[in-house]
Amino acid sequence: MSAVLTSNTTAAPIHQASPGLWTLAWRRLKRDKVGMISLVVVAFFLLMIVGSYTGLIARNWSKEVGVSYANPSFLAGAVNLEAAKTESREGAAKIPYVDLSDIDPLAPRYKEWEERTAKIKVTETPRSETLLFGGDKWGRDVLQKAIKGAQTSIFVGLFAALIATIIGTTLGALSGYLGGRVGDLMEWFYNVFSSIPYILLILAFAAVFASSPAMADFRGVPMVIAILGLTGWTGIYRLIRAEFIKHGSREYVKAAEAIGASHGRRMFVHILPNVSHVCLVQLSQHVVQFIKAEVILSYLGLGVPVDAVSWGTMLAEAQSELVIGKWWQLAAAGISMAILVTAFSMLTDSLRDALDPKIK
Repeated sequence: MSAVLTSNTTAAPIHQASPGLWTLAWRRLKRDKVGMISLVVVAFFLLMIVGSYTGLIARNWSKEVGVSYANPSFLAGAVNLEAAKTESREGAAKIPYVDLSDIDPLAPRYKEWEERTAKIKVTETPRSETLLFGGDKWGRDVLQKAIKGAQTSIFVGLFAALIATIIGTTLGALSGYLGGRVGDLMEWFYNVFSSIPYILLILAFAAVFASSPAMADFRGVPMVIAILGLTGWTGIYRLIRAEFIKHGSREYVKAAEAIGASHGRRMFVHILPNVSHVCLVQLSQHVVQFIKAEVILSYLGLGVPVDAVSWGTMLAEAQSELVIGKWWQLAAAGISMAILVTAFSMLTDSLRDALDPKIK
């Protein structure tokens, strides 16, 4: 009897929750080898700038640890004519001590000061003839400068892209969802910005910020972030507006309206999570775009100030160094930027494919 009961007893069905959008996206991304390699490279650069910001690495980037235009380690045997010229000029500038005690009452002090200066120079750490990736005009380590420059350039790209994404998403949501006069006003605003060539718009904003006395304390990195963020939202706006127009008439939005959800709740609680993958992809695309824009602005002297360092300022310095055959600062900044931009671009493509809900 017990056997019959056991055989007739059926196990209760086990309900398993279906994976969400982000779980499926992560699974698809892990299957993409190019995307995972790009993610590792981008994560490495992010960890590097965190270490630079906290002082764990590149702390002494501004110290003159080598001779002028110190050769890279793999060019240790090459002649450094610029360093030799600098040493000869310094030697020629030295004035030998002459006893002037008969005509100058302070003359006995001169020799004492000269001896003190000589002791200080003896105790200074001797400058290296070679550095791992070479030195610049002042003997600063090019590798440490490239790491510190990555901190500035990536910081500008990330925060400017975040500002542009917030502005573009907010304006696109209002225009696509509300429509009517609000949509017309947003469209007019968008057309004004998009009708001006982007590089001219950036230069115009940079010139206004640089010449305004009220912005004197705002210049430098904050100014570059504000310029790029306030001018780079147009592409994000266009895509988000189209997504909100498409989702605004769907059943789940109508159901939210039926239960009394406000317009703001429908826009940012119900619709926005369903278009967040578009925001994420646009954010990563604009990081790459703004890193390159910061390099251009700094190269033209409208970006990072001279007392800081970025990949753009390094490229500007390298322009005059190429004339005398010193190419390693250009290589350090250019290769670093090329690796990061390439990895970020490929990661963006992989994210777009992973977050596409049409791909199962």
